[in-house]
Amino acid sequence: MVSCANWSRSLTMPITSAFVPGDYLIKLIVGPKAASYVLLTIWSPQSTEAYVIMNRSFVEQGWNTYGGYSYYSGVGPCILDTLSYPVCNRARVVSFDRPYDTGNGSSDFLTNEYPLVQLCEREGLDVTYISDVTLDEHPNLLLHHRALLSLDHDESWSYAERMAVQNAVNHGVNVAYFGAAAMVRHVRLQASPLGADREEVDYRDAQEDPLNSVGDPMQVTGNTWESPPASWSPLTQIGEEYSGYLAPGLTAPMVIADASSWVFQGTGLHDGSSLPGVIGSDFDQVIDSSAAPSDVDILAHSPIPLSQATVSGAEWDGETYSDMVYFTNPQGKAGVIDTGNNVWIGDLRACAPATVDCPAPTLTKITNNILKVFGPGPAGILHPAVSNVNAVSPYGS
Repeated sequence: MVSCANWSRSLTMPITSAFVPGDYLIKLIVGPKAASYVLLTIWSPQSTEAYVIMNRSFVEQGWNTYGGYSYYSGVGPCILDTLSYPVCNRARVVSFDRPYDTGNGSSDFLTNEYPLVQLCEREGLDVTYISDVTLDEHPNLLLHHRALLSLDHDESWSYAERMAVQNAVNHGVNVAYFGAAAMVRHVRLQASPLGADREEVDYRDAQEDPLNSVGDPMQVTGNTWESPPASWSPLTQIGEEYSGYLAPGLTAPMVIADASSWVFQGTGLHDGSSLPGVIGSDFDQVIDSSAAPSDVDILAHSPIPLSQATVSGAEWDGETYSDMVYFTNPQGKAGVIDTGNNVWIGDLRACAPATVDCPAPTLTKITNNILKVFGPGPAGILHPAVSNVNAVSPYGS
């Protein structure tokens, strides 16, 4: 583990009432050619805004290779095992007491988070901000809001975080997962020399985790949440499962499967409409399982050539699929949407002037439709989901 906890403090910046809740990029400038960002989320325990945007500190730190190590890469010889994947010289614990090594210190905030922040603020929505660390520490705060907005590539979740969202949905809080692969990785927090919850743990191998067989099995970090001993599939919470990823730089069209849905109101789309370049990176897929919600409405069913993807889900005649789904919670009547696409928020950015068939205007309209329905209260009251899985072919693995 790489930590900068022993660095000398060079600057103190007081957070006053002038800092309204929101996402901040602090820019540190030390010369004409040297500058870096620091990410900061300001949240308020008293907030009651309709929408909550949750920043993905767990993911950003898990992928951060500052000092040479992340959960996905490492340097030097193997210490604990010889697995080919995940790489054996990876980090098992990462520290928040270090800068981000990408985005000039901003990680992937400007691509995977900011476009939705910009849209919500431009529309004047009643929105506030937290991080996933905040939710882990204060799991009841969602009960004071109406909709949680999960961002692109929100793959790493703690047990307290998952339980908080499950409880909120049961009480009518809507959730939009704008990124695929939500809840795939299993993490927990521990203290660093600088304070509580400043180190993130993910062994990705239950046999290596010191809590294995002696601690709460729901805190033991296997390779995924589905792995033993936690064995808790995200299927019940997102309606589908992570099923693969497109090769870097490649995209696939999003193909509409249920144009009659309120989600597509005013877009002019019809069943079979294709939006080029929308699907990228990780994608999710509906599976045939008794654990899946019974009312899953497949909104988009997008073919992806196997030649362009690494697939862990089902395959049909040289293709697999990315699905966008909507379902409602029978207890709290909350609505849940998963786009099944890991670059949805990035696709909200304006295209270059010469771009043909830019998806941004259509995806912005769809996103606004989701926000309009999710903001007032439980979406299932006015828009109960109706399953269409038997009308979509092929589906399920």
